[in-house]
Formats: sequence, C-alpha cells, structure tokens
Amino acid sequence: MSEESLPTDVLPEYAERVLEVADSIPPGHVMTYGDVAEWLEEGGPRQVGRVMALYGGAVPWWRVVRADGALLPGHELEALGHYRDEGTPLKEASRASEGHLPRVDMRRARWDGGERAQGHT
Repeated sequence: MSEESLPTDVLPEYAERVLEVADSIPPGHVMTYGDVAEWLEEGGPRQVGRVMALYGGAVPWWRVVRADGALLPGHELEALGHYRDEGTPLKEASRASEGHLPRVDMRRARWDGGERAQGHT
C-alpha cells in the first residue's frame, strides 16, 4: 500500500510527529519546513513538505512555511486570510513582486519552539 492510499487514521510515525509540531505552533507564528525537521531531529525540509502536502489539512498548515516567507502556491488567499485573522506579521509586497502578495515577516513571525510543547522530546 502506498503512502498516498493509507487510511487517514493510520499515519506513518514521522508524519504524526510532523503534524504534532505543526499543531503546536501558536497562532500568529510560523516555523519553516527546515525548522520542523530540526525540531524533530529527523528528516529535512523536503520530507516535512511531503508530510504537509499529504496530511497537513488536519492541522494549521499555514503555520509551516518556506524559509523566504512566500505564501504556499495555490493556497495564497486562504493562507493570507488565516495570517490576517491570527495577526501574523506580514511584509507587504512591493509593486514589482508577482501577484502583489505579501510574505510572512520571518524575522517577527518565526517561532523557535520556545518551551518544548508537552509530549515533544
């Protein structure tokens, strides 16, 4: 059985761990794909991105972002709505930027994990 066809109640252990970290990010903050991998001390940005693409719909997926703060292609407006609702710091787009979409202000929005959430080791 391929990963894509797994029942949603049976997730690979690594996927469960990625989703737990994503779920622990406070509103108004973000972590990069690489930050999540570093937190878990396993995998890398691509592996985290794959997990989020396959299973991330059940958690606040918009809080796991690219390192440059660019909005997730195809989900920009939905993510932007979440960021505005949560007060996530954004950098307004310059007129030269494609689509004139803002980016997450990584300097202000990035969460370092603070106190490790209960259950994380």
